[in-house]
Amino acid sequence: MIELVAGGIRGVSRVSPRFGGDLAYRAFFSTAPRMRVRESARAVHDSARRSVLRLPGGEAAAFEWGAGERSALLLHGWKGRASQFVPLVERLVGDGFRVVAFDAPAHGDSPGRRTDVRDWIAAAEVLAERHGTFELLVGHSFGSLAALTLARSTLPAPRVAVVAGAASPEAFVDAFVSDFRLRSASADRLRERFRRRLGVDEAELVRRYDAVRDPLPAETELLLVHDRGDRRLADRDAVRLCEVHGGHARLLRTAGLGHSRILSADAVLDAISGFARDGLGGVAPVSGSADIGSALVDPPPA
Repeated sequence: MIELVAGGIRGVSRVSPRFGGDLAYRAFFSTAPRMRVRESARAVHDSARRSVLRLPGGEAAAFEWGAGERSALLLHGWKGRASQFVPLVERLVGDGFRVVAFDAPAHGDSPGRRTDVRDWIAAAEVLAERHGTFELLVGHSFGSLAALTLARSTLPAPRVAVVAGAASPEAFVDAFVSDFRLRSASADRLRERFRRRLGVDEAELVRRYDAVRDPLPAETELLLVHDRGDRRLADRDAVRLCEVHGGHARLLRTAGLGHSRILSADAVLDAISGFARDGLGGVAPVSGSADIGSALVDPPPA
């Protein structure tokens, strides 16, 4: 289906690069089809204490598990949902954390048809008003962009974990352009409309959302987890983030887990759980082969 849509956009772009870019913009921001709750996650998903968040961009379903004094906020990715974090929820609740998450508008159990990163940020800010400071932010894929932005602005946290994520919006746009094999003129139109939607120029986009050019505070510890073979989002930004954050960042690169299974791998859950409890010092070295479920820890790039 993706290749069919991409082929159609490329065909239109040959006739009208501008219209092709407009179609690419619509495809980029599409949230369909919605992910369903897996049966293996159903019991934990249904056990959550639920509420509704009123956001400028619409409503969002919020979820809460556990009752610990320490709180963690989990931010899912584009076309994802909070229930993807169920294995991590179970670990963190077992470690004594209160765990909070949400389905962004037009995702999961939340209504709506339109959304963007501003809704992720607004939802997190509303939840912080309810629950106070979060000791840990965990972002998967697109949710990592929101987690990094929040930690650099309105929601500072002592620990941030980025799973299969990116340093800036450009990484997601670039991946889309590559996957759809867009012509340069149509790609430029997509980027122009993307910035216009967020109400920023290129300089403001960097200032507000780029965690490589504007890193996290020195007191914030950063754990990066990314699969070497991630086909949706290359690990290039994970390496760059590790490089720029130096001694207060650690990169865990896995093999054979891809973009989504990485969220439920035992080695990854162990790393995030240890990080939540004790910071980077709690992330034990992990070694293994390139089989599914194994993990490799790389030292920070020289």
